[in-house]
Amino acid sequence: MKTRFVTLGLLLVILFSFHKSHRLLAVPADAREADRSAITQVFTEQTSAWNRGDVDAFLQGYWHSPELTFAGSSGVARGYDGVKARYKKNYPDRATMGTLDLSDLEIRFVGPDAALVLGRWHLQRAKGDIGGVTSIVMQRFPEGWRIIHDHTSVDAEAK
Repeated sequence: MKTRFVTLGLLLVILFSFHKSHRLLAVPADAREADRSAITQVFTEQTSAWNRGDVDAFLQGYWHSPELTFAGSSGVARGYDGVKARYKKNYPDRATMGTLDLSDLEIRFVGPDAALVLGRWHLQRAKGDIGGVTSIVMQRFPEGWRIIHDHTSVDAEAK
């Protein structure tokens, strides 16, 4: 009988702990809408910067950290400086950059301060269009939502 009470007591403690920790992860729906809007704004600002030919302003959406990662067809770039060098090398001028269009963005929250963003990208350029898919991990920082990992793939059919 004593074992049953101890087991029941432990079960209640575990359930209470789970319930309490789960509540800490819960975020009100209106806060999620504000987060969704803030994340979308990062991409709006990046698209605008790209279409002005301003790679440095485009990169403001990324986490300025040595832990930032970017995975693409040419491999993995690590750190903010590495990602910046990759963009500057692959897009050295306005003509190479073309006009960026981001579409079909799906934002999935994976925690109170983290989100996965899936979407399509397309560059319209004189030398030929290019496009594909992207999966981006974002994190909320005091200065706002930033990209902490970007995986971008080229889709030959996206042209």
